[in-house]
Amino acid sequence: MTRVRWLQAIAVIGATALLMASSCSWQIGIPVPDGVPPPPGDAVPQIDTYAKGRPADQLHEWAAERAPALGIPVTALEAYAYAARVAEVENPDCNLKWTTLAGIGQVESHHGTYRGSTVAADGEVTPPIRGVLLDGTAGNLVILDDDSVSHDPAIENKGDEPFARAMGPMQFIPETWRLYGVDANNDGDVSADNIDDAALSAAGYLCWRGKDLSKPRGWMEALRAYNHSDQYARTVRDWATAYAQGHPL
Repeated sequence: MTRVRWLQAIAVIGATALLMASSCSWQIGIPVPDGVPPPPGDAVPQIDTYAKGRPADQLHEWAAERAPALGIPVTALEAYAYAARVAEVENPDCNLKWTTLAGIGQVESHHGTYRGSTVAADGEVTPPIRGVLLDGTAGNLVILDDDSVSHDPAIENKGDEPFARAMGPMQFIPETWRLYGVDANNDGDVSADNIDDAALSAAGYLCWRGKDLSKPRGWMEALRAYNHSDQYARTVRDWATAYAQGHPL
């Protein structure tokens, strides 16, 4: 897949997206929290977003300079910055910033390091990160995974999991990944377990759902679509604000 898929993805709405739109939109009249959208943070250098190989490598120096203070793996920060740069090039009206992606990445998976996972230089997160079973218990939605693409590799009887799990460092459910997943590092594989692919796919999804994330309601629309929780949005805001200020919470 190429960047063209990113453009196509923001113009596609499937049944699941329509369902989410009806249940997750930010309702008029509900107050928007203070500090939304969060600050943009340090500007990302201009790069060739269509470069061969892993384009995010062009941002290594920028990311390596900032990652230690932020507590973010260098490869993950490269991925967030690259996704934000692609969003700026392909959809400048979206106004998505890397700090928002980093805030989501922290809340969803500690930037791909949840439960001892690590992020390799090519963006691969191992072991794969899987969320809880979405079987309707503990207040979760019931979401099926007929193709078992989101099974937990740690479970031997993976064929016995008819329900979905959120996948990878940005925690996509299978149907949303099918609609929005892209190959960001030009390795020919569209993988929710690769932080490059996951970050760029999240950028496409957020831009489609929020339209203009420089506006408070646009940012909230995007975050509520990503996770239908006001507390979630506030937590992402707090982490994104801290990253913009040069430190973690």
